[in-house]
Amino acid sequence: MLDIKFIRENREALKETIKNKGIDLDLGNLLATDEKRVGLMREIEDLQAEKNKLNDEMRSTDDKKKVIVRGKEIKEKIAELEPQYKEAKRQFDELMVRVPNLVSSDTPVGKNSDDNAEVEKWGDIPKFDFGPKDHVQLGKDLDILDLERGAKVGGYRGYYLKNEGTLLVMALMMHAMQKMVECGYKPMIPPTLVKSFALFGSGYFSGLEYNGEVDEVYQVATSDKEVDGTKSKEKKFLVGTAEPSLLAYYSDEVLEESRLPIRICGYSQCYRSEIGSYGKDTKGFYRVHEFMKIEQVVITAANMAESNKLQDEMVSISKEIHRDLGLPYRLLQICTGDMSPGKHRAFDIEVWLPASNRWAETGSASNFLDWQARRLNVKYIDKEGNRKFVYMLNNTALPSVRPFIAILENYQQKDGSVVVPEVLRKYVGKDVIGVK
Repeated sequence: MLDIKFIRENREALKETIKNKGIDLDLGNLLATDEKRVGLMREIEDLQAEKNKLNDEMRSTDDKKKVIVRGKEIKEKIAELEPQYKEAKRQFDELMVRVPNLVSSDTPVGKNSDDNAEVEKWGDIPKFDFGPKDHVQLGKDLDILDLERGAKVGGYRGYYLKNEGTLLVMALMMHAMQKMVECGYKPMIPPTLVKSFALFGSGYFSGLEYNGEVDEVYQVATSDKEVDGTKSKEKKFLVGTAEPSLLAYYSDEVLEESRLPIRICGYSQCYRSEIGSYGKDTKGFYRVHEFMKIEQVVITAANMAESNKLQDEMVSISKEIHRDLGLPYRLLQICTGDMSPGKHRAFDIEVWLPASNRWAETGSASNFLDWQARRLNVKYIDKEGNRKFVYMLNNTALPSVRPFIAILENYQQKDGSVVVPEVLRKYVGKDVIGVK
């Protein structure tokens, strides 16, 4: 969310951003709604001030009847204006949450993912002297992945990891977590069941409230209980990444600048309803409803250049993890039309999947500036004593599913076995996963 004063002062730049990001928003309508909201608010405040003045007059005047008549007129006028103000504020709030962040000067302008810019590529695409299998067949032959029973128990896109498959995925998580700690990130296991403010604050709701038709988030149907045993009215949701939980850790707090930047990494189970992806990647393990991930988050001072440097640092760690695993990858800078509203600058990292002959996203690094911080109300006190909103950044260090697929397909051998990447062998307990 942006500050309305900033919006008024940067309307032309924001109009361009709205167009380039493909957002359905009439900025002129927002500003007109704001003007109406402010006008009604001032009128009500003036009437309240006059009402207070009349209360003082009642104690000092002999003509109380005149004061009473005017007091009644003011009360009736306030009663007339307050519903108008509430409606104007509701419209204003709904429009405000759709205002996008301005993008960085180096962000490519484009309509969709086809216009993302490849900025780096690493590793050799494997060439096989045999017919390579896909991860589904490999998972079955190695007895490490069961999609049929997963669907039986968990439903569409359910799965079981088994045997060395379990160890391989946990190895991925442990390697990524250790790498993050080595790079100075404080490890956390955050809540995966959260209140709505954490998801709204981090930008995972398309509007002010959860919309089950659009937002790819699971809402928990069972009601919770408060400390006193009464039924809670608070809605709860399952996170799709540790990002909302990690960012909300400091919600409604004021930090000291000397503590910044704060680097955090979190391990979590992740849940995605994948509403917009039905019909896509229906075969196999590529797109699922739940998986694991190591997420990295940075909270820093309001300095754009420094925040971009920190984002580049986050990306470099992800690249290093992929190189540790020996997985061919490419780095993309995301164009305007493929960015969510709150992002100022974004990169994706993708690994090569031989069986499907394509690149697959394994992580996304985003700089939101203060867009999320304003929603979550996280501030800091600078050296001059001023209170400012922090800047927030996040990046996927490593998810569980697609690197798992990439290892199976890139490291497969002619006899159907799969070589375990060297850095993971201490966790898996063997060098090669053989056919059962």
